[in-house]
Amino acid sequence: MIDLKGKVALITGASRGIGAAAAIRFAAAGVDVIVNYNRAELEAARVVNKVRNLGTRAISVQADVSRFEEVERLFRRSVESFGKIDILVANAGVWKGGAIDKLTPQEYRETFEINVTGVFACCQEAAKLMKEQREGNIITVSSTAGQRGEPLHSHYAASKGAVISLTKALASELGPYGIRVNSVAPGWVDTDMAADPLRIPAELEKINSGIPLGRVASADDIAGPILFLASDLARHITGEVLNVNGGSVLCG
Repeated sequence: MIDLKGKVALITGASRGIGAAAAIRFAAAGVDVIVNYNRAELEAARVVNKVRNLGTRAISVQADVSRFEEVERLFRRSVESFGKIDILVANAGVWKGGAIDKLTPQEYRETFEINVTGVFACCQEAAKLMKEQREGNIITVSSTAGQRGEPLHSHYAASKGAVISLTKALASELGPYGIRVNSVAPGWVDTDMAADPLRIPAELEKINSGIPLGRVASADDIAGPILFLASDLARHITGEVLNVNGGSVLCG
């Protein structure tokens, strides 16, 4: 249904979970993919192989997106390899809990450095390239927590709220250059990041009961909407937050 042959996508945090699923979805649509990872080198290599098996080009590039200089290197390496970047999926993030009165400064900083600084730095580098190209597509990955809050995850919720605000600001700023900026906001997703509660039968039953569609999303359930936003089917959509949560949080 979606043909993006000739496009190049950079996906952060793409060694597993939503990022890996998005890489496969993009490859199936004909997109060449840069698989960014921080520590999971072997997993990133596996994703690269899966992308190549679908007939498109792929490389993996290590970079800690919370560091501006490493993001700059990531983009430089990507352009050296493929000549351009048409699509950025700013997906890398962390989700760790903690009561507000128990959170340490380090836990707070880690969440904001990866979830906010990482997204900002990647969007900044993407904007430099895409403004010259006079076209481009940025998709951030936020969360329902950024819309309604999340008890015992106040720092995470605040970080994802920042991503949503950044998305809307950049949509207005970059629209005149032909650059669309949108966000996908997942609810519960069956990935390594959420593995602990989802592996407890009683907890999983409780979570599923709060989702009108009756189940937790798979990573591919999120990857499909990301691909949609990157395609011409969404060519007149920008500044939007696309909720993918099975109806558990009804926003917008």
